[in-house]
Amino acid sequence: MASQTITTRKTVIITGGNTGLGYHCAKTIASSNQDWHIIIASRDKIKATAAVKQLISETGNEHIEAMTLDLGFLTSVRAFAQDFATRDTLPPLRAIVCNAGIQIVTGTTHTKDGFETTFGVNHLGHFLLVNLLLKYLVAPARIVFVSSGVHDPDKLEGKIIPPRYRHPEFLARPETDPTALEESPARSGMRRYATSKLCNVLCTYELAHRLQSQGHSTLEHPITVNAFDPGAVPGTELTRQYNPLLRFALSSAFLLRLLGVNANSPSTSGQAMARLVLDPQLQGISAKYFSGLKEIASSQESYDKKKAAELWEVSGKLVNLTAGDSIWAS
Repeated sequence: MASQTITTRKTVIITGGNTGLGYHCAKTIASSNQDWHIIIASRDKIKATAAVKQLISETGNEHIEAMTLDLGFLTSVRAFAQDFATRDTLPPLRAIVCNAGIQIVTGTTHTKDGFETTFGVNHLGHFLLVNLLLKYLVAPARIVFVSSGVHDPDKLEGKIIPPRYRHPEFLARPETDPTALEESPARSGMRRYATSKLCNVLCTYELAHRLQSQGHSTLEHPITVNAFDPGAVPGTELTRQYNPLLRFALSSAFLLRLLGVNANSPSTSGQAMARLVLDPQLQGISAKYFSGLKEIASSQESYDKKKAAELWEVSGKLVNLTAGDSIWAS
């Protein structure tokens, strides 16, 4: 990781920060008067550029820019990291918010690298991005993975399709899984999404453990890693593939609350997520799971250290992570 620098300015990268939850997180950080330089990382350059213009107008913070990042294409992830590395005039990188996500409910699709899209974008793309950027982080620094309550079937019993963790090779290429379930595209898509959100929590805990155990994160110079559950956020692009009736129901916070689902506006959840970057009281807090503003326990399965280690090791092989890419001793 980069050497310590005495400066009050700092950089945060927010994936998917051009819309919804990520946009409101970026807006909160930009309005915080903490001298942040904000990078909106998005695959849609036009939308990201428009979001930057609007954020500057709304917050008065001119230190906001867009950079192209397609989490479903490993070459794009590597190009983003290389581009960032050449930006020697940027303030030190102090935070990474892994917010972007996708849910496919119309059938199995694959990324340009041949991975199932939901797992490829929600987990593998962010896994590679963070590993490539670790060498540029300057402590104290924070990493946030956006998960979801759908990863925990015990808390939402009967209301969700639960995750089904498999060996990561099978998650990446479900067509090779000999025990794959025969499900409708919608049910399979929801399960894959829940599983990817479980992987986000497993990755959070494993990364926090590795940073501490290998001395990259210390009490004096912490690099914290936490997971965030925004609750149900009506109106986000996650439901864009749903049928019109279901999309309408999921766009209403009132209807969701009638069903007993914790629903928050993008603004409320975005502010809560930004807190994990901004709050001085959270500087040394790591390997935790936050539901909105509250620290809670994640699912029982998410604390499985063997699964977390397996997911990490196999993910590294799937994205071709090399010693030159990483900061890891082993």
